[in-house]
Amino acid sequence: MSIEYNTIIGVIAGVLTSAALIPQLLKAIKHKRLHEFSSPTLLLLFLGNGLWVYYGVLISDWPVILTNLFSVLLNCTIVIFRYAHKNDYENYSYGK
Repeated sequence: MSIEYNTIIGVIAGVLTSAALIPQLLKAIKHKRLHEFSSPTLLLLFLGNGLWVYYGVLISDWPVILTNLFSVLLNCTIVIFRYAHKNDYENYSYGK
């Protein structure tokens, strides 16, 4: 069974796009500065990736489903850590 060239390109693109948040997430967790993630941006990413997962299910395309499901999980991780460290940045004084 051979994988088509188009599928390979799609998987690579999906993995790279999904992994784009990882460096920022790791940096934010390390410095406990998850408040720097914009709430509207996270909401739009979550909704967009959720719709991609749904689309992948509709067309039975596992690469689309898995790469976007990974993005949804990353977004959820950001939100969870953001609220877990909410007290850490509520008292943060900007400019000091």
